[in-house]
Amino acid sequence: MNNTLKYWKEAATLIVAARTSHGHFPYIQPQVQFPNQQNNTSDYEVLLLKRSQKSGFMPNAFVFPGGNIESSDFSSDWIKVFSRYEQKPNFGLGLVKQHDNRSPMFTADSSKFGSLIPGEVATRICAIRETFEESGILLVVPENFNSEDNQHLVEVTDQDKEKLSKWREEVQRNPSQFIQMCKEMRCMPNIWALKEWSNWLTPVISQGVKSRRFDTAFFICCLNAKPAVSDDNKEVTSFKWWTPTEALEDYKSHKIWIPPPQFYELSRLCHFAPINELHKFIVNRSLEGCERWMPVIAQCEDGIVHTLPGDDLYPEDPDLTGEKQTVVCSNETIENLIQKGGRFHRLVLIDGKPTLLVNIKPKYKHINPLTIESESKNKL
Repeated sequence: MNNTLKYWKEAATLIVAARTSHGHFPYIQPQVQFPNQQNNTSDYEVLLLKRSQKSGFMPNAFVFPGGNIESSDFSSDWIKVFSRYEQKPNFGLGLVKQHDNRSPMFTADSSKFGSLIPGEVATRICAIRETFEESGILLVVPENFNSEDNQHLVEVTDQDKEKLSKWREEVQRNPSQFIQMCKEMRCMPNIWALKEWSNWLTPVISQGVKSRRFDTAFFICCLNAKPAVSDDNKEVTSFKWWTPTEALEDYKSHKIWIPPPQFYELSRLCHFAPINELHKFIVNRSLEGCERWMPVIAQCEDGIVHTLPGDDLYPEDPDLTGEKQTVVCSNETIENLIQKGGRFHRLVLIDGKPTLLVNIKPKYKHINPLTIESESKNKL
């Protein structure tokens, strides 16, 4: 939908947080310490899917469900599905504050490309569709649904399993079938349950080397209970529900691999133990929006630093396209860089072990990740 798509594809992903059946967890002393969190009594878990070993992008990684935005997500046929909301701003989502560094996914006028579907809506349709394809979770509401009643934890409606399984296969083969499914089932994708959380652009790994890159909108929704999940045995080979702390512990113990954006966002979620607090937070900042972050990588003598906007090492005008030098090489150690002080907004990797260093003030009423005490930090 914009002229930068020759450098990357647009995508959407969904952080699915669901209340656990017991409502609480017994306290378990975590191996990874979160100094600002009082305990490990989260009453919710987050869904992570394991990508196939054959995947061309981040094989074997545990990620949130999501995928590429398709042309069908912008299809004007969705007008019939959302007929009672087409006259409302962004189909009843409201008007999000616009920022200078906001992605064209949200800011571009889709009507100039022949679509009547706003980017705010299409990206959410994509996240819901991909979540259905990859996990079997279908986030829809009846066609007579009142979006103003959508301020509570989401209830996933039970559907005919056999019918749902057939539709899932149809949508996997042809994403445009998602529109037909909603028409026949007389339902709408529950776009109002998805709150904007963050926006990540895949960094340039090395100059002159083409790699798969994605401008990905991260949404989040809070469910009242864990729905049934099944992997698709294609892009996804397994899945697991974790508390944010437990997922990070397994990553630190080398049991799983989590890419940097997921690592950062899970660390943010560690601020919230009760799901009601998380839900209140995402609702309160739902119209604040966010800026797009592209990590700029600094290669040091003893490790790698992923710098983010606001960090003193981050370029004032980073080259998003990767046509210029965007990987910084330093003869210094990571310890020397840190001892210089200043503003930190970075992910440090030493011997493959991650540490978040963040001391900047978050924008748009968001929250910084909880920093993690790790063995690598002891070297700093």
